[in-house]
Amino acid sequence: PSPPGSCPALGSGPRSVPGRAAAAFEPGAYLQNNYVPPRADFSCEQCVVPWKLRCLAEAFAGGEIGGRTLIDVGSGPTIYQLLSACDHFEEIVATDYLAVNREELRRWARGEPGTFDWSPFIRHVCKIEGRGEHWQDKERRLRQRLRRILPIDVHEPEPLGAPLRPPADALLSAFCLEAVSPDRASFARALAHVGSLLRPGGHALLLGALGESFYLAGAARLPVVPLSEEDVRGALAAAGFALRELRSYRMPPALQTGVDDVAGVFFAHAQKPPLA
Repeated sequence: PSPPGSCPALGSGPRSVPGRAAAAFEPGAYLQNNYVPPRADFSCEQCVVPWKLRCLAEAFAGGEIGGRTLIDVGSGPTIYQLLSACDHFEEIVATDYLAVNREELRRWARGEPGTFDWSPFIRHVCKIEGRGEHWQDKERRLRQRLRRILPIDVHEPEPLGAPLRPPADALLSAFCLEAVSPDRASFARALAHVGSLLRPGGHALLLGALGESFYLAGAARLPVVPLSEEDVRGALAAAGFALRELRSYRMPPALQTGVDDVAGVFFAHAQKPPLA
């Protein structure tokens, strides 16, 4: 969804986003609405995109989240959410419901000309991680580790059509579940469905919109279920997750640009309980 959204139209079947709106989704317009200034202003740490990148960088800097496989649920046409993650996993599995978004990711992974320029994001992440890494090295590593780009429908009990083998060590999802769910109950069910892809003891990192009812992506106007922090807490608990951290960001008037009606953004770190 909007501001920072990363995965519009994931799982947007008839039970969520109307098919016609999803079919009209334009990745390029979505990226322009959310991932250029003023929202992606790297001279301002308080802008929404730097805030999101810092949340993710700090979560991975703790060293607790890592392993063989990370699954990114509803990647949309974006890769920024994977920049800090790619140092901690052997393989990243990106997913999206829409073929146009999966193709956008494949084009970026292949280094094709004309794809969105993520280099300012990669430079910024290298700066805040503070390891003196060249941004091209991180870009190369993410391309190498982004090994699978799969279709997904979060409204199905088996979102990938079959269990992930082995289950993921960590799950990441940015601006998806609320953007493809018609109501809070569907949001909570979708969260439980994607939680089934995660191993016991695995970690889940979520970014999402607060108080948003729609966002634009070219000719498409897509509905979003407006969430509060309490909705997020309740859905995580209902899906069997233990909440480790919840942060929120209030969208300032200068970043309310008319491409959505988002009020804020949340970042949640939760953990699936280990087997007894």
